Amino acid sequence: MAAERPATAPATRLPGRLLLGFVSLALLAGVWAIAASVAQSRVLPPPGAVLAFVWDEALDGALWVNLGMTLARVALAFTVAMAIGSAIGIVMGLHRFTDRLFDPWLVLLLNLPALVIMVLAYIWFGLTEAAAVGAVALTKIPNVVVTMREGARALDPALSEMAKVFRFPPARQLRHVVLPQLQPYFAATTRSGIALIWKIVLVAELLGRPNGVGFQIYTYFQLFDVRAIIGYSLAFVAVMLVIEFCALQPFEARARRWRKRDA
Repeated sequence: MAAERPATAPATRLPGRLLLGFVSLALLAGVWAIAASVAQSRVLPPPGAVLAFVWDEALDGALWVNLGMTLARVALAFTVAMAIGSAIGIVMGLHRFTDRLFDPWLVLLLNLPALVIMVLAYIWFGLTEAAAVGAVALTKIPNVVVTMREGARALDPALSEMAKVFRFPPARQLRHVVLPQLQPYFAATTRSGIALIWKIVLVAELLGRPNGVGFQIYTYFQLFDVRAIIGYSLAFVAVMLVIEFCALQPFEARARRWRKRDA
């Protein structure tokens, strides 16, 4: 009986966690409604007005178009950043000379503001989709490199020696020895990457794209329409929360499952 509890406990706790989350959000909405009622100001619209705006935009179709464009940019920039950053990070973690050679580059990119990268990309390559996506990806790549480099440094040398003893070919060693150990680091940088990239994509849209959530927020900022700004922001946050709870958290839990078994 004791051995079965760890397997069933997460399942039994899930409804309680979801209920607590809904209660927390309802409490936040209640505080927001009370504050809006007290303020009676355009700069703090009530939740009902924001939801009505989102509903109208959804019926009109504009909400789905702009959400779709932003999500497409997020997905493309995220894929590019994860692929390039993971490869560079693993190489730097496994080869000390490469790490020492390119570490100053990494420190420079880590401390270079995303806004500077975005502005320079638009100046050098024009107000194009490729410039926007490339600048967003370049902003995230250093963070991916740092995480994956630490994962490569933490590889168990005993497992590598075992693979050599059994004469694993390089492809098999990568698949069965290296990648399983790197999976938790990949999962961690995936979650942090999504959270960072979508914020930077909004900046890219605000500065130089003709559509997307960031462009809409900038447009309604010029009109001083706080209701619309909050509406588009919450709509996209809701989409990202669905991705977080339905995809990213289960992926991270699966990636860390082997550590729990060892414990």
